[in-house]
Parts: sequence; structure tokens; C-alpha cells
Amino acid sequence: MRRILPILSFILLIAIQSQGQSSRTIPGSETTDRIIKLYPNPATTIITFDLQKGYEKGMSIQIYSFLGKKMYDMPNAPQKSTINLSEFNRGLYMYNLLDATGKVVESGKFQVTK
Repeated sequence: MRRILPILSFILLIAIQSQGQSSRTIPGSETTDRIIKLYPNPATTIITFDLQKGYEKGMSIQIYSFLGKKMYDMPNAPQKSTINLSEFNRGLYMYNLLDATGKVVESGKFQVTK
């Protein structure tokens, strides 16, 4: 019995720790549903951002290069918008969806291949 208790404690600790690492939601976000659907990914010439359920007027989309340089800013983003990628080099880019107060609601990444 003395040997089983430490082993069970260890297993419980590992289970709790892995559960905490597996959920990658933004703090304060209760839902795990994605607001943005983007396609195609990887993209070559254009990418389309389609704001799904949870969309509110006044949201904005910001796109950053992998090095952190702001590449694109779309305040008051419409529910569906297509972005021309002619000025984007090949690589990985991150996007942030911000609400009207500037709080990040969702973030993600996409790849540009040329």
C-alpha cells in the first residue's frame, strides 16, 4: 500500500500537467470554437479570412511576419475579406483577431508559398 500511493500521486500529477498543456486557449476565453476560418493554407497569392460565429462589428485583423514585423492591419474587418499576398515573402505568418477594445480574441498562423 505504501508503494502504491506515491505511484498514484505521480500518475495524477502527470495527468493534471498534461491536461494543462493540451488546452491552448487564450486566457479569459471560455469557448474553444474558432471564430476565423482562413483558406487556402498554405497560400500563394491570396488568403481569405472568413469570420464565423462570434463575429462582432469593430473587430480587426493584424498580420505579423515570423520575426514580429507588422505586415497588414485591417481595422473594422468585414465578415469575409480576401488579402492580396503579393507584398508577402515566402514564410510563416501569424494573425491576431482583436475585438473593438483591442483585446486579442484569437490568434493563429498561416504559410505563404511562392
